[in-house]
Amino acid sequence: MKLCKLKILYLSLILILSLSCSDQTEKTVSSTIEASTQKIDPESRSTQSDLSVPEILDVFNVGESVYVRSLAVEADTQRLWVGTSLGVHEINLQSREVVNTFTRDHGLANEYVFGIGIDADGYKWFGTNAGGMSRYKDGDWKTYFPMHGLADYWIYSFANDHDGGLWIGTWAGANYLNRKTGEFKTYVKELINEWVYGIDVDSKGDVWFGTEGGVTRYDGKSWKSWNHQDGLGGDNPNALPFSRNTGLGTRSRHDLGILASGKPTYNPNYVFSILVDQDDSVWAGTWGGGVAHFSQGKWSNLMEKDGLAGNIVYSMAQDKNGVLWFGTNKGLSRFDGTHWNNWTIHNGLAGNDIYAIQVAPNGDVWVGSRGGVTRLGLGKKT
Repeated sequence: MKLCKLKILYLSLILILSLSCSDQTEKTVSSTIEASTQKIDPESRSTQSDLSVPEILDVFNVGESVYVRSLAVEADTQRLWVGTSLGVHEINLQSREVVNTFTRDHGLANEYVFGIGIDADGYKWFGTNAGGMSRYKDGDWKTYFPMHGLADYWIYSFANDHDGGLWIGTWAGANYLNRKTGEFKTYVKELINEWVYGIDVDSKGDVWFGTEGGVTRYDGKSWKSWNHQDGLGGDNPNALPFSRNTGLGTRSRHDLGILASGKPTYNPNYVFSILVDQDDSVWAGTWGGGVAHFSQGKWSNLMEKDGLAGNIVYSMAQDKNGVLWFGTNKGLSRFDGTHWNNWTIHNGLAGNDIYAIQVAPNGDVWVGSRGGVTRLGLGKKT
């Protein structure tokens, strides 16, 4: 891609790349998380009174117009990595203090970080918006572009396989990086859609891809895909207009907006996130179709009518007890297989659009949204 074309496209994406209903552009604000935390109303509790259900403990502000798009927990070092639209923060999980903040000046390819991966050797991988991919460890940075074998400049997800390789989700297919040889391999035609947002690996080593056109599985030999016709994503109970804003064939109109003429839209084939359950079943977060569950060869769906906070599911996580967490366009949901608990800004969340979720080793749940990171846990509020 020519530099001038890339620059124009990048600027246009920055203006419109908001998954929330706001069309405001990013403002230049401090990229340091504030040391003070938002006070939470002690009377604001979730919909379940069970003492085993975490409560909101802290809200860490990153700036009113700054988006937290990705989170990653590094258990060995007790660090939380926070990817925002203005750089990356390294947080000490024990003290909850900012250890480092990284921007382009420090070696990051681009400040807008959509994906974070951590490999078995402790390297941190940052996928950026139109800036390629950066690798970091112990002060050393290395950036990868298509000229190095990367499929695209837009990087959205990472997953480690069982052989130490790294899967990378891009807007031009999926990359596989052999970390021993440094060689990249790109898969495009094998996928149901080339725009890859989520990747996870099951216990058998099968790789699952969430794309704008459905879900694809690769077992090392063959590829299989599913979409709404196969049961992926719930039906459209509110008769929302179908969104064709998939970007397929042209990036100039691909703004990821979930609205059309100010109203919500629906596209159950569009998968924002994917998660392999502890039982090896698979969850896929869709655009308007709720969260889809693939188990024993069949898809089923959970939506607002079932207890989910919102039908657009951006992010997912599972804690050590098997409890599932879903980040939606209308808040955060917790599902233990029977009961639901939902949180919104009225309970103390930093924002209702939850783009990232991570579970810390001590069980705390960290969620990222516009404006900040919210911590839920069973401890005391600070």
